[in-house]
Amino acid sequence: MELSEIRQQAAQAALQVCEGAKLKAGDLFVVGCSSSEVCGEKIGTHSSVEVAEVIFEGIYGVLQERGVELAAQCCEHLNRALIVERKVCDKFGLEEVNVVPQPKAGGSFGTTAYKRFADPVAVESLKQSAFAGMDIGGTLIGMHIKPVVVPLRIEVKRIGEAILLCARRRAKFVGGSRAVYNENLL
Repeated sequence: MELSEIRQQAAQAALQVCEGAKLKAGDLFVVGCSSSEVCGEKIGTHSSVEVAEVIFEGIYGVLQERGVELAAQCCEHLNRALIVERKVCDKFGLEEVNVVPQPKAGGSFGTTAYKRFADPVAVESLKQSAFAGMDIGGTLIGMHIKPVVVPLRIEVKRIGEAILLCARRRAKFVGGSRAVYNENLL
């Protein structure tokens, strides 16, 4: 698959998630990405910075246009730490940790975010602050999204060879059988 096609799939998916989750400026969007899976290999076996860079470009461009903040999840070797801009760390009250991701220890997507962000920091947790996210290749991002996490079905089903699963948050339902809910929050 051509890199330009992967970039386009990533951008289209990010756009569909932003629209489906009704994201607004300042919201936090988490992405976990296995470049190995995108290339048709088993997660963690064939990390590709080149593939991660085009995925990052596709997603980040869409998010920047909307003022949505990106959190890039690292791989399990860094306990799924995340790379964010320092302003995001401060805004959401996150705790900075000391690590610089590398393609084989953090993953190519986290490494790319660290290199591309203006003032990158690593954080151990988002404290369930994300409003939506994309799991590219089975990276498990649900723990970073505000409760209640629900699946978000979009048209894009894969990026490259990787399965794409998307999620968003919805407000918790309270009340009983007589409760009425705000349709805009569903």
